[in-house]
Amino acid sequence: MDPIIAATHPDPYPYYASLRAAGGFAFDQNLGLWVASSARAVAAVLAHADCRVRPAHEPVPTAIAQGEAGRVFARLMRMNEGEPHRCPRSAMAPVLERIDTEQVGERVRARLITANAEGLHQAMFMGPVWVVAALLGFAPSEGRTLSQLTADFVACLSPLSTAAQRVAAHQAAEQLKGYFIERLSAEDAKSPLLESLRQGLTDREVLLANLIGLLSQTYEASAGLIGNAVLALIREPGLLTEPGRVDAFVAEVQRFDPPVQNTRRFVSAPCEIEGVRLAPGDTVLLLLASANRDPQLNPHPERFVLERPARRSLSFGAGRHHCPGQALAMSIASATLSELLTHREHFARLTWHYRPSLNGRIPLFSEK
Repeated sequence: MDPIIAATHPDPYPYYASLRAAGGFAFDQNLGLWVASSARAVAAVLAHADCRVRPAHEPVPTAIAQGEAGRVFARLMRMNEGEPHRCPRSAMAPVLERIDTEQVGERVRARLITANAEGLHQAMFMGPVWVVAALLGFAPSEGRTLSQLTADFVACLSPLSTAAQRVAAHQAAEQLKGYFIERLSAEDAKSPLLESLRQGLTDREVLLANLIGLLSQTYEASAGLIGNAVLALIREPGLLTEPGRVDAFVAEVQRFDPPVQNTRRFVSAPCEIEGVRLAPGDTVLLLLASANRDPQLNPHPERFVLERPARRSLSFGAGRHHCPGQALAMSIASATLSELLTHREHFARLTWHYRPSLNGRIPLFSEK
């Protein structure tokens, strides 16, 4: 076991506990990076100004830097620091936080959702992007296309992507931009969400990139959250006996078994965090999932507590890079799970494995 393999291990949590017990912040000689596993260390790194989201020598991954996907990546607020991060975030975060959760639920219920393996895959991966596309003013048929293009774009963001996937991602980025350009110039009834984002982001290229970023963030975060919620019920059906408690259930899933297990920060200047001296060029792997199970963050963290008081979680990050779409992702996941529960008897027919990933914990389901 190592901190990377742990992300897709059937049960990485005892291993995470051993890392916390060993100090919570240590150098992994085999991986050649620092590993923060305690809640205190993870929070300290997330808050530190000298711990950046991208390495100084490679602001855009070399593998995609020369294509359209790389140009989109370069303008994503979550992949930047300073003004390229603050400006789009200040425009987008308040708008995303004001999205009406009932409207999200209506969009989810407008789709036919089944709990067999194929229907579950569609609900996890395609459905959330379709919902956001609808909120942005796209027609249902366009939403299906945007979902597939988003899947193609997201593939290039992983170091595991192939050359063919990167070519497809560049093409998808170009097509996604085209769809958004057409929607922004349409004369029909405007989407309030899209209009608010357009008014806040006056640089067209930054706006287009971060609209694509909104879809791509929705794609993976929602897929993992929905999938891990279903998986929790397959393992322990008694965890949720009342449909009216779905919101609390999903909130505990994102703490207990989060879709994003780890993230990275890159040290830009000499600094000291939790007694550890870090140098420019150092990489820190932040085990978000381990931090969520730290007793210093939540009492009795190994228990799945539906109505956990004062629940604390680092699944969506913290500080200046805290995910502004958290409420949107949670509402999509809760509404989707509510629909899936109407076919709950199908869950027993499913088997699963985790999608290959260096940081994501996303189950893929098939029929027994």
